[in-house]
Amino acid sequence: MTEQNPTNKLTRKDREFRHFAEFQIRVLEGESDEDEQLYVEGYAATFDEPTVLMTIGDTEFKEQIDDKAFEEADMSDVIFNYNHSGKVMARTRNKTLQLSVDDKGLYVRARLDGTSEGRNLYEEIQGGYIDRMSFAFTVAEASFDRDNHTRTIRKVKKLYDVSAVDIPAYDTTSLSARSYFEAEAEKEKKALDSAEKRKELKKDILKELAKQ
Repeated sequence: MTEQNPTNKLTRKDREFRHFAEFQIRVLEGESDEDEQLYVEGYAATFDEPTVLMTIGDTEFKEQIDDKAFEEADMSDVIFNYNHSGKVMARTRNKTLQLSVDDKGLYVRARLDGTSEGRNLYEEIQGGYIDRMSFAFTVAEASFDRDNHTRTIRKVKKLYDVSAVDIPAYDTTSLSARSYFEAEAEKEKKALDSAEKRKELKKDILKELAKQ
């Protein structure tokens, strides 16, 4: 199944947001005290690791990112900020933000000494107050395994930002992600209801045949 946005006009509601709970930001200091170059680095996304995004009834709906998902993604101008909002603290366009894809996932290295907000965030990360990361993106292609209730992001269309976050709750992933899984859950419910109706109808037919 391929997902496409019917219009070219995108808003924040069109974007999906993901965090990785086990992600640990590793702080790197500059090569010398004079430079005062402050870096944070780590993985904003990891591949082929199914993660439960929602639970509907007794069913867990999971998602994973394919290891080729970023091959055609637009990452021409990605920013690093805090909680997906506020002032830009690093950016690919001025080379203070570096992104690379390896066998594990999407690797991020951000230099934060260019702004006062960035230096403050660096101190909070260094102090252990903030240790999670999230990224905002739109989907070009995805598939859904109904047997395992798992959505696989096959192609990311555009990466908007990678963000340090304080409370990376999956129940705020995005409206579009929740709508996707709720629609799949409704399809499954209808399929089960239809199966039960067919089973009851078959029983009724067999009962009538037995009377003859």
